[in-house]
Amino acid sequence: MPLVYQAFDWVHGVYIGATMGSETTAAAAGATGEVRRDPMAMLPFCGYNMGDYFQHWIDMRKRLKHPPRVFHVNWFRKDESGKYLWPGFGDNMRVLKWIVDRCQGRAHGDETELGWMPRLEEFDLQGLHDYPASRLEAAQRIVREEWARELQSQEQFFRKLSPHLPRELLFQRELLASRLQMPSQGNPETGARGLT
Repeated sequence: MPLVYQAFDWVHGVYIGATMGSETTAAAAGATGEVRRDPMAMLPFCGYNMGDYFQHWIDMRKRLKHPPRVFHVNWFRKDESGKYLWPGFGDNMRVLKWIVDRCQGRAHGDETELGWMPRLEEFDLQGLHDYPASRLEAAQRIVREEWARELQSQEQFFRKLSPHLPRELLFQRELLASRLQMPSQGNPETGARGLT
């Protein structure tokens, strides 16, 4: 996942939140390094079916005259040697500044397969020593192979929520696969085969 991107619209933002995942660590249950789905960081707290929970958030768009913008951040992307691509800690404010500027109409966003992403020159890297632009570029890169695995993992997760899963989320997943020019996805309701 790139360092930061913005959802295209409210329903796309719900999809991004619904498919949130993180790699398990030694401190979490499950095998280390596997993706653990925790949609909207609510899985341990939601007292009813997560598919119905997602539908609630999709329905909110009808009640919101000016829905807030939705952003996704990934502070923990690593390079091939296992080192974090973004320095983190106080430097996260540099990413948050782009988010705030974007919300205030002061920052540009390029349309990509995932959503709106900042141009590399839009990051304020002043004073960030020993951080080459190549690392920032790697932190923002969209890697097809990673997304092929991500879409398969999402398919498995969505199957668990069927038949409560909102169709809007299935459509968002299909749109993402199309933008990434991935093969057609399976249907979680029928158990059809996904990416090959």
